Order: sequence, then structure tokens, then C-alpha cells
Amino acid sequence: MIVWGLFLLGILVFLALDLGVFNKNAHVISVKEASLWTTVWVSLSFLFSGVIYWLYATDKIDNVDALAPMEASLKYITGYLIELSLSIDNIFVIAVIFSSFQIPQKYQHRVLFWGILGAIIFRGLMIFFGVALIKKFSFTTYIFGAFLIFTAIRMLRSKEKPFNPKTSAIYKNLRKVMPITSHMEGQKFFVKLRHITAATPLFIALVVIEFTDVLFALDSVPAILAITSDPFLVFSSNMFAILGLRSMYFFLANMLDRFHYLKYSLVAILSFVGVKLLLAHHYIFPEWMSLGFIALSLLVGVLASMKKVK
Repeated sequence: MIVWGLFLLGILVFLALDLGVFNKNAHVISVKEASLWTTVWVSLSFLFSGVIYWLYATDKIDNVDALAPMEASLKYITGYLIELSLSIDNIFVIAVIFSSFQIPQKYQHRVLFWGILGAIIFRGLMIFFGVALIKKFSFTTYIFGAFLIFTAIRMLRSKEKPFNPKTSAIYKNLRKVMPITSHMEGQKFFVKLRHITAATPLFIALVVIEFTDVLFALDSVPAILAITSDPFLVFSSNMFAILGLRSMYFFLANMLDRFHYLKYSLVAILSFVGVKLLLAHHYIFPEWMSLGFIALSLLVGVLASMKKVK
């Protein structure tokens, strides 16, 4: 419990520093700044695998699956890469949401900050219940596995349709329960209009982003549960991927259209982890195979996309 407490405290401290120090004043996040923070977060994420090794080697954490230290580290890295790769679609949707609601670039970080905070809470709950289900009802691995394969097939067969947040059920229902204005007043989520308080486009964008993240989590949480059901490994790899999502958004948002073939990488990854879940009670995939397949899928997708751009 001490390790869990320290990890959560570390997240809260960084979030406080992020909003109160590093981004106290609203400003446009430059590509240089975004690339710096992306490098920092990716580096920290991989370095944390060393902390994982130490925790499991010294029995500082409850090792529910009796994992060897190196095995725990590999599972963490594999889970992190899965979450990172599945975040690419999330980044694209966030870009569309900001564009649709005409959110100025200098206010986008504030929306993402609160969006990430909400995502941490929702992901934590989904991970808790997902792990509990797998531990209590082993047959749920078949359900999760089938769902991931279905998602991969749907992704492969789907035609590229532009996502319009203003036609979504979330936005339509929000309009029914609260006043919404197109007027913005700095970074405020709500403004006073005569005798009513109305939600600004910033708040609407935040709510839509939160709901879309929950939808994406329906894929990503079962995917990482295919790698491990150890709650700390699942949670920590998820949190590092989520915390690095903001800087990665500002780094990749303007380049997403160049990665034409990453969709097929995601299809391959989802299919692989789906099969892994379906066979979980019959065959255990070596950890190096899972990590290698995911890394290779991402690499091939990126290289193929770069070659097409040239």
C-alpha cells in the first residue's frame, strides 16, 4: 500500500506543478516544448521499468502473480507500448474536438489537463473492475479477447468517416441539460450571461474528450489485461501513457495525417492481444514475443508511413 500511495502522490505532485508552475500562464505549446516534454515522459516511462524491477526483486509490492523481476519489467514495458500505440487514435479525435469547438491553442493545455485528471480516475476504476473480473471469473478472458478481435476487424473494415463532435449524442444531450454559449472568456469553463450561468466551448470540449476517452478505454484496458492482470503493472503503465498524452498531442497533432499505415499496426496489435486472451488458459506466450510483436508492428507502421510520404 505504501508503494501505491507514493505512486499516486507522485502523480498528484506533478499535476500540481504542471498547472501551478510549468503552465501557470496560458500559452501556445510550441513543437519544441512539446517534443521536450514528450522526450521527458517517454524517458521516465522506460526508466520506471527499473523501479518495477527493484520493487519486485525486493518484495516491496504485493506480487499477486508471483512474477520474476525481469518478467514484471517486460510486462510493464509491453503494457506501456500498447497504451501508447492505442493513444494515437485518441490524439486524432482530440484534435478534431478542439477544431470543431474552435478552442484557441493557448487554452488547449488547460482542457487536456482536466481531461487527463478525469481519465486517471475513470481508467483507475475500469482497471480495478477489469482485474477483479478476471481474477474472479476466468472465463472473462474469452469475452475480452473476442471483443478485441471484433474491434480490430471493425477498425480494418471501417471507412474513414470524419468525426463531428457537434452531431454526437454527448453534445446533443448536454444542450438539453445546461445552457451553452459560443462566447469564451479566457480559460473559464462557465460564464455569467444575464441571470444564467452558461457552459463555454472549453467545458463542452472537456466533457466530450472525457466521454471519448472512456470509449477508447474499452479497448485499451482489455488489451493490457491480456499482458498481465497484476493491478500495479496495469495501472502504472496506463498512467505513464496518459500523463504523456498531452505533450504527445501537441507534438503529433499536426503530423497525424502522415502516419497512413499506423491504423494497420493497431489492428495487428489488437488482434494479437485478443488471440492471447483467448488462448490464455491453453498457451502462455513468452513475454519477449509479446513485446517484440508490438514493437515490430509499430515500427513497420511508422516506416511504411514515412516511405509513403516521401
